[in-house]
Amino acid sequence: MIEVQTSPDSLSVPHTFEPKIVGFLCNWCSYAGADKAGAAQLSYPPHVRIVRLMCSGRVDPHFVLQAYRDGADGVLILACHAGDCHYQEGNFRAAQRHRMLLRLLAQFGIEEARCRFDSVSAGEGEKFVRVVSETVAAVRALGPLKRPAIDQAIPHSPPPE
Repeated sequence: MIEVQTSPDSLSVPHTFEPKIVGFLCNWCSYAGADKAGAAQLSYPPHVRIVRLMCSGRVDPHFVLQAYRDGADGVLILACHAGDCHYQEGNFRAAQRHRMLLRLLAQFGIEEARCRFDSVSAGEGEKFVRVVSETVAAVRALGPLKRPAIDQAIPHSPPPE
């Protein structure tokens, strides 16, 4: 008879960091691209929680900061391609805000790769999968966002009216 000794330590499964990512998606293009990926049964990492906005231009920096405060390790902002915005300039506004956000996040010690901006159209299900997969891989490589530093750096405040 073989005797197997087990202890709680020997039964533990090695922990792999799985990032939490919040994705802000434009309703007209990027969300439709995500829908197309789903309809085509394309698989992508389940680490992205999608927030559907009518336009990527509505992504307020406060939303991004709050996502980090609430436990996100990364943020993904997906907009329409240049010239394809349903509201004419929302994607340009989103790109400008993203550039500003990167400077702000750098002051808080948050790496640039934790906040990605890209364009995905309604017909680009494969691109949606690629962008999500790349973002998850980049954030996973960085490791978890250091919570105490975020809590001190980003004050709780109500969103602007």
